[in-house]
Amino acid sequence: MRIHHAGFLTTRLAGIALMLTLALGSGAAIGKDDAPDTIGSLRLIGMYTIPTGTLFDGVEFGGISGIDRAPDGRYWAISDDRGGERGTPRFYALQIGFDLNAFHNVNIEKMVYLRGPDGEVLSSAARTVDPEGIRLAPNGHLYISSEGNWSATPGARFQPFVREFRTDGSFVRAFDIPPAFHYVDNTTSGGRSNKLFEALARTPDGTVFTANEDALIQDGPTSSLHAGSVLRVLKLDPASGQAVAQYAYALPRIPMDQAPTGRFPPDNGLTELLAVSDTEFIALERAYADGVGNTIRLVLTRIEPDTTDVSDLKSLVNTSYQPMSRRLLLEMPITHEGVRLDNMEGLSWGPPLSNGHRSLLLVSDNNFSPLQSTLFMAFEVRPGQGTPQR
Repeated sequence: MRIHHAGFLTTRLAGIALMLTLALGSGAAIGKDDAPDTIGSLRLIGMYTIPTGTLFDGVEFGGISGIDRAPDGRYWAISDDRGGERGTPRFYALQIGFDLNAFHNVNIEKMVYLRGPDGEVLSSAARTVDPEGIRLAPNGHLYISSEGNWSATPGARFQPFVREFRTDGSFVRAFDIPPAFHYVDNTTSGGRSNKLFEALARTPDGTVFTANEDALIQDGPTSSLHAGSVLRVLKLDPASGQAVAQYAYALPRIPMDQAPTGRFPPDNGLTELLAVSDTEFIALERAYADGVGNTIRLVLTRIEPDTTDVSDLKSLVNTSYQPMSRRLLLEMPITHEGVRLDNMEGLSWGPPLSNGHRSLLLVSDNNFSPLQSTLFMAFEVRPGQGTPQR
């Protein structure tokens, strides 16, 4: 299915250079088409939008919270429709076309429903599952993360998960998630409602990483206008299905001068991790203030040799540990040339461009809101000084 974009977004923003001066560092790349050793700059190629309300096979398309490119060029995208709000939990196969000069199209190939261990389609009852992240597994299957759902009623409380699925939506297995990330009472310990597994990454050696979006209750308050917070990046072994390590990630304060007035309080979170090597990631951070808009950050974060495995720390409050390194690559303003950024939550490597440079693709979750749209952004990755072109 072909969806036409709002052309003025592409033409007004194509060719804008967003400069970076930070090297990404060395490490094993994810295959021959993945990240160069350094990034000298990111050039925005263009943008493409799918309007809220667009239907595919009779179901509203949207809520795209994660995206990943397969070796055959197809993209797999997960909808974070929280179980029944717009349709059955599902993911999509997309064909996305852009080149060095322009963003051309997004075609929806197919929609696939997620199934549980019993082989049945996951319940369409509201908020039984909240899919957020999607990554291709080395065997061609898909890893998918869910925030689950907190409820004061235990029977309506659904725990977060990371599961492996086939591309037909059938269940393969579930990874073991430590109790520290489980929903408990939303007060004393565990995950906070709607603040769990947004980010999902798969490294070159096949290891799976996920992270809570903002601080677990036992690890202190969430980020605010005045202070940041600390998250846990969870390392999962694909061979055993067990959690093998946890690392602290520092999330900065919400970048607003003052609290805006509006219906919702300011919000912040780690929405995605994209592997650069076995220990390096590009982190996508999204801050939102009602009536103000979204601030988007791309951050290089690394598990250093001295980074602490915090698995045995029940709380990160008043505790000594060494977090993952964190260096800002790019901060995109709330508006640029009159166009407002949206709720960016998905990040994927794109195809190699005609000049040999790599590309990055970002996508937004439109929250199924008529005031938003599904926004795709394509970037050319320009190598750093002295970095050979591929």
